[in-house]
This record gives sequence, C-alpha cells and structure tokens, in this order.
Amino acid sequence: MPIHSGARIFVESLLREKVEVVFGYPGGKVIPLYDELYDAPIRHILVRHEQGAAHAADGYARSTGKVGVCIATSGPGATNLVTGLATAYMDSVPVVAFTGQAPTSLIGTDSFQEIDIRGITLPITKHNYMVTNVKDLAKTIKEAFYIARTGRPGPVLVDLPVDVLKSHADFIYPKNVNLPGYQPTYEGNYMQIKMAAEAINTSQRPVIFAGGGVINSNASEQLTNMAIRGRIPVVTSLMGLGSFPEDHELSLKMLGMHGTMYANYAISEADLIIGVGVRFDDRVTGKLETFAPHAKVIHIDIDPAEINKNVKVHIPIVGNVKNVLDKLIPLIKTVEREEWLEQIKEWKKQYPLNYEFDDNSIKPQYLIEKLDELCDENTVIVTEVGQNQMWAAQYIHFSKPRSFITSGGLGTMGYGLPASVGAQVGNPHKTVINISGDGSFQMNLQELATISSNKLPVKIIILNNGTLGMVRQWQKLFFDERYSATILDNPDFVKLGEAYGIKSLRIEQTNDVEIALKEALNYNGPVLMDVIIPQDENVFPMVPEGASIKEMMDLKKTKREKEKQGEVA
Repeated sequence: MPIHSGARIFVESLLREKVEVVFGYPGGKVIPLYDELYDAPIRHILVRHEQGAAHAADGYARSTGKVGVCIATSGPGATNLVTGLATAYMDSVPVVAFTGQAPTSLIGTDSFQEIDIRGITLPITKHNYMVTNVKDLAKTIKEAFYIARTGRPGPVLVDLPVDVLKSHADFIYPKNVNLPGYQPTYEGNYMQIKMAAEAINTSQRPVIFAGGGVINSNASEQLTNMAIRGRIPVVTSLMGLGSFPEDHELSLKMLGMHGTMYANYAISEADLIIGVGVRFDDRVTGKLETFAPHAKVIHIDIDPAEINKNVKVHIPIVGNVKNVLDKLIPLIKTVEREEWLEQIKEWKKQYPLNYEFDDNSIKPQYLIEKLDELCDENTVIVTEVGQNQMWAAQYIHFSKPRSFITSGGLGTMGYGLPASVGAQVGNPHKTVINISGDGSFQMNLQELATISSNKLPVKIIILNNGTLGMVRQWQKLFFDERYSATILDNPDFVKLGEAYGIKSLRIEQTNDVEIALKEALNYNGPVLMDVIIPQDENVFPMVPEGASIKEMMDLKKTKREKEKQGEVA
C-alpha cells in the first residue's frame, strides 16, 4: 500500500477519474499540487485569470460530456472562480473545482489569503467540501466527481488546506461511493409513463418542449425517435438547441423571449406540452398566467424540485430523460395530426425569422447565415451573452447535441472566449467558433493569451457595434432611447489580436463577409475577426418582459408602430 503526500494523492485520484486535462492558475497554497502536476500525465492549461479556468472547464464539460476540472489558489484565486461556478450551476454543468486554502491551524484567524470559499459557494454549487485530514482526500475526490456527474449534473468545490497537501497517508482509492442522503431517481414510474403515453396518443395538438436535460442525459436520439414516431412538433429552450435537428420539418426551433413566432404560437395553442429536461423558466414562459392556457403538461425531469416549480404539471415523471423515453416511445402511436401540422406549416410560412438586408452595412443575421452555410456538423458554436447569443441561436441550424455552448441561466458576459478554450481542448478535431459582442469580449479578453500560447485554432467573431447592444435595445424600446452608459469606446481589436500573435481581420463591407469567413475557417490556427455592424440593429422577434409569449414584437410590427408615432407627431 503506497504512502503518498496529499498532493500526490490528488494527482493519483484524478488519474483514477480518467481526467486528461485541467484548467488552472497557480498560487502559493497550491504549489505542492502543481509540483506533482509537473510530472503527471495530465495536461494543464494555464489560463490568464481564474474565472477563465472555471469557464474553460465548463466549456470542456458541455462540449464533451465529461467532468471539467479547474484549479485556483486560496483567497482571491478562489473567489475569482465564483462567477464560473454560478454559471455552471445554473446550467447544470459537471465541474469539479479545487481551491487552495490556508493551513488548518490558521483557519479562522484571518490569515493571509484565507477566505471561507465553502460558505461563499454554498448557494452556487451542488455540494462542496473542505478536506481537513489527508486520509479523507481520496474519498472526497471520488465523491466530488460522482456528485458532479450523476443525477442533475452540477459543480462541486473541494477546498484543500496547504498542510493537507503536504501531509502523507496511505493511498486507497474507493471503488464505490456510499452517500445515503444522495440517491437520484433514474427510472421513471411506469404507471406515470403509461399515463403520459395515453395523453400523447389522444392529443390533437401536442408539442414537445426539449431542454438541456435531453443533452445531459444523451437522449437526443430518443427525443428524435419520439417526435417522428408520434408526429409531434418540437420546440427547444436555449439550452436544448442541438437536441433535435433543426432542419427537420417537425422542428420549430427555439421558444421564448427571442424564439420564433411559430414556436410561441404552437405552445400557446397546444393541448398537450411534453416538457423533457426543462425548467420552464421565465424567459420561456413569459407571463405565467397566459402560458399554454389550453394545455395539459407532462414534465419529465431528473430533478423533482423542478416539477410544479413554475408551471402546473398534470403528469409528472421523475427520472433520467433517456431511461424514461426508452420506456415511453414503444407506447406511443403514430398519429398523423394533419390539421395541427398544417397549421404549424402556415405559421412558419407567415412568420419566418426576418431582417432587412443592406448592401452598405453588415447585418449580423446575414453574417451568421453565411457562417451557417459554410460550417459542417463538425463545428461547435460558443457564444457570449446578449444580442450575439440570440442571433446565433436564431440563425444557425443546430443538428447535433453539444454543438452550441452558451451561458443560459446566469447570462454571463465574458463566458464565451474562455469556454471556447475548453471546447477546443476537448474537441481538437472540431472547428470551434466563438461568436461575441464587443462588450462581452472585453470582459475576459486576456484568454487570447491562452489561445495563442496553446495554439488553439479558435475562430473569434466580434460583432462590433460600439455599444452594449442588448441593453441599448431595451433602452430604445422601453426607456425612450435614453442611452445611459451603453456606448463603448473600443480599442482596435485587430491590433489587439495581432499583439497576442493571432491572425486578425477587420470586415466592414457586406461583400467581404463570405471571403473573410472562408479565409478564417481555412486557416490552420486562431483567427480574430472584427466585424463592424450597425449600432441600431436589434434582435427580433422579442417578447417584452412580463408579456405573454404570444405578444411578440417583430421587425415589421415595430416599424409600423414607429411610422404611426411619426404621423401623430
């Protein structure tokens, strides 16, 4: 039985968990750990800020389905992980974060770089630990990975006092985990599944609402089979994009505040909603009192806390989405539902996504449409948050799970660039594209150094409108065009990219869009593209906050209202 230091036990435990890469930033309290990593067969990606480590681990996890791992030192290193952990928590992403800590003898004395990171992260982690005895270290790491990846996935933090890393103990890695208080339900109640099947088979206007739980449980194939077998249209949440192929006739794309009008109309007129791995959050439901007024609701989710939390559920099924659908699909009959599908076709024809093309300025929708045409299925799209995120969600046709990586629940600006680092490290043979706004990009632009030094061929598209676009859009539509603190004085992004040794392009003319995109996609290395877009281009359709999802503002309606206001004036 080998006797190892705590730092060595840490490395050996990661190897038992088949960890191939970690994202981190060293500091005083984790030097013993980094000393062991020096000779370990684990790739370490040195980020330039600890928040970047958390987001990179998150992007790695979302794009691969594996647990992402990040490391930070004590004090400010640990607190810099907080936004990344909250992002992962809100979107159910399996991440294990390791933080250094002051020696156990000094905890509680306000010693140098001592912080109660467990207390700070309690509301934004699935679980967290402080290891005070080196004999408990291997067991704790085993539990941390188990909790992060099982049930409803989420981040787990393990705090490591430096004296524990220096202490020695026998290394025994547990084969199993015994947590009596944590027993996720994987198999749905069969009687409930039969009730769901009966409701589906007798429904005239059903809609499947698919979310991130479908992707987390690797159930996209089952979802597709269910929709095709039952002839049931599918809408998705932002987190569910890629769970159902959007080029399929049954796809209605994304639901909600910036979803398609036909998705929102379908949900509003449905007599049955089959919610699969979703939260029914406010950006989807709009005004709750008016959400799906004619529909019964089936809700399939592994987390019982989500059932009946926001929307009244008539047939709840708690269980792993994949397992539940495997039992549900054989009970579903093929029903043509010609009248319902014909109505949906009519909505699609009448209310398509649209924008006004302009030869003299680059419309972001046009650029993203061109990008979609040029990319194959071997592409991972990573976005920041704001208008860039919504345009990507609307105008790219996602056909595979884990092809769209974005911060949904927390809406974290600055997420995309470091997350694209993790996605590219985890998928070295795929094309990873970071679609960014000029505001979000500047929140974590230091990770250009990580991309450059690791020769990661990430393609970065900055939609540069010189403003905080989504905030400005709200100011324009709802605050009398009072543009308070939303105009940006940007640096020269091309020079910035070049300073980091990254090939950089500026695109200012519509005719140059396709040429520049092809040049970037064909280049064997990272590329930064500074794309100048109109400042006043907005995301439509849009459901105003607090309105019903049927009350959508679209481009044509907004223009008509503006013309009427001009006539009155």
